[in-house]
Amino acid sequence: MAVTFECTSWTTIGMTELFDLSRSIDAHKDSMARSREEAVGGVTSGLIALGQEVTWRAWHFGLPIRMTSRITEMQAPHYFVDEQVRGPFLRFRHLHEFSEVPAGTVMVDRIDFAAPFGLLGRVAEKLFLARYLRKLIETRNQHLTAGARAE
Repeated sequence: MAVTFECTSWTTIGMTELFDLSRSIDAHKDSMARSREEAVGGVTSGLIALGQEVTWRAWHFGLPIRMTSRITEMQAPHYFVDEQVRGPFLRFRHLHEFSEVPAGTVMVDRIDFAAPFGLLGRVAEKLFLARYLRKLIETRNQHLTAGARAE
């Protein structure tokens, strides 16, 4: 079983700028300050590109977590995909899509993940993990779009 969800954000930030902010290791780290997320392997600062990996160390649910993600698809500035190659999930895929609209950019995040541990993992997905991950993505997106110009 897997969980999928989508988060949509609208901003006055241009599509190319938002695309780059979304693949910025530094911006991601800043947006995840509450979980003390640090890039500890692979690309550890700047912009991550197709085929590159980053290993994150963070604290979630009071536990230290390590996760290595690889950019597996990219068509700048329209979309990119990061997928877990090592880490706590059975599967984790994050599609970042960007569309230009008259007033700026629409950013859509599509998350597809599965927790390990069989039935126990499926229960965790439904009880709290999906909601927790959605909140992380929403917090990240609010951080990325905080510099949007006022209309």
